[in-house]
Amino acid sequence: MTAQTITLPETFLAQLQTLPPEQIQQVIDFVEFLNRKYVSSQPSQSVVKQARVLGLHQGMGWISEDFNDLLPDEFWTGEP
Repeated sequence: MTAQTITLPETFLAQLQTLPPEQIQQVIDFVEFLNRKYVSSQPSQSVVKQARVLGLHQGMGWISEDFNDLLPDEFWTGEP
């Protein structure tokens, strides 16, 4: 294998293996931190956006008859 065909992961692993165990654990912790911060916060590519279904909850809600009526002054002032 020549120097031109060595990949980045192979180079990284070779350098990682030269470190003492404490520094290896620091590298692992840092990679986990980066993974949580950047990879986990991005939406997964496998998530397929589903179309909305019209009328799915039809008849499940209602609006009161007095919905558009003015609210009494007590509501705004907080006085009973």
